[in-house]
Amino acid sequence: KKEHGFVKMASTPELAARVTLQPIERFDWDGALLFADILTPLMPLDFGIDFAPGPVFEKPLQGREDLDRVCLPPAGSLDHVSETIKLVRAELPKHVTMLGFAGAPMTMAAYLLDGGGSREHAKLRAAIHGDPEFFAALMDRLADLTIQYLQMQIDAGVEAFQLFDTWAGILDEATYRRAALPAAQKIFKALQGTVPRMYLIKDGSHLMQAMSEAGADALSLDWRTPLDQGRAFLGDHFPVQGNMDPGALLGTPDSVRANVTDILNRNAGRPGHVFNLGHGLLPQTP
Repeated sequence: KKEHGFVKMASTPELAARVTLQPIERFDWDGALLFADILTPLMPLDFGIDFAPGPVFEKPLQGREDLDRVCLPPAGSLDHVSETIKLVRAELPKHVTMLGFAGAPMTMAAYLLDGGGSREHAKLRAAIHGDPEFFAALMDRLADLTIQYLQMQIDAGVEAFQLFDTWAGILDEATYRRAALPAAQKIFKALQGTVPRMYLIKDGSHLMQAMSEAGADALSLDWRTPLDQGRAFLGDHFPVQGNMDPGALLGTPDSVRANVTDILNRNAGRPGHVFNLGHGLLPQTP
């Protein structure tokens, strides 16, 4: 990280492969997650994306008048991702699963319209509520782009993937069902029968019923829903991932062990549980 910037690390297969493999070499975890960004498939397009350190768009999407700027990336422009996957698979122990991922259309739309990270997501919400036809067309284009991107990852060797919907949790259920769910359903339907497909909505506890209708094979639960309640709601047959609070890792070793034990106790030995955090690691994590 000191030697190379984020964009160079993510776009250079040899560097991205090393970063992907580091946690496996250090901790022997069960899954290796592709080192990339949810905005990777948008980076070859005409938006001027940079990271400083979060994403910044030089030329955000303005509205329906420039919707054509959202299109499939040029052929070969994402070859570095498939090359990274192949390099990782060549070195990965057989018992470790290679995991791919992509940003969900709702979350990519948030960055495209707001020009980067936002607390209020005003332009996103203006599009959802003020021009629903434009927003539906945008979501459909982003779904097609995501299907192609994930299929490329599968062809290169990922053995499961996760669709990250970081910002869908800002929506109420009715708005989520109208504006975000159809695009997620399109992606999961298109990739049905390929590899296991997981779905994560950050801050999405209130959307659990709608999430379960997206068509994913497993749902990632955030830490706001106790694991036993989530499993009771979804049914024991529905695989889940999660769901320790990332903030718990800022505690003591004893408190971390207590949190882990509590989640395992709540799962009560039921199959179909991928132990994980309820969202990403905090930068301050020891």
